[in-house]
Amino acid sequence: MTTTFDMFIETEVPEDELIVSRTDFSGKITYVNETFAEISGYKPEELIGKSHNVIRHPDMPKSAFADMWKTIQRGDAWEGYVKNLRKDGGYYWVFARMSTVVKEGEPIEYKSVREPVSRAKKIEMQNLYDKLRSEEEDMTRVVLYVKNEKLEIAESLET
Repeated sequence: MTTTFDMFIETEVPEDELIVSRTDFSGKITYVNETFAEISGYKPEELIGKSHNVIRHPDMPKSAFADMWKTIQRGDAWEGYVKNLRKDGGYYWVFARMSTVVKEGEPIEYKSVREPVSRAKKIEMQNLYDKLRSEEEDMTRVVLYVKNEKLEIAESLET
């Protein structure tokens, strides 16, 4: 159970920068630009070779990623709004575009380019994703204040 304030800290993606990463077909990171590393709170070498879902925020509905994988695996480009998890437990929002990289006529990897999201769109998407997670996964995001002596009971409720 997270009991620190870090999970509520949002890192803003700068308007004039793009976050870029590449993965192999299994989702393992093969490249990140410096902006990706800085915004996510990782060093590039901590990300290379890791599954891209290392930055998957628990607020993201599973259906969003199922749709993304289905789309890119058939060779189409996917785009959508994503809330990502920082190394320190904070988060950041991006609008992501993912596609297959083709070299000499052969697909070799996936590429993702991400950009900032407006405050209004973040609120809209958080509300939508909360609704989807509730409907699809029977999970609801909550902030809970409990007496310290009841903390162990609250922790036992966590899945």
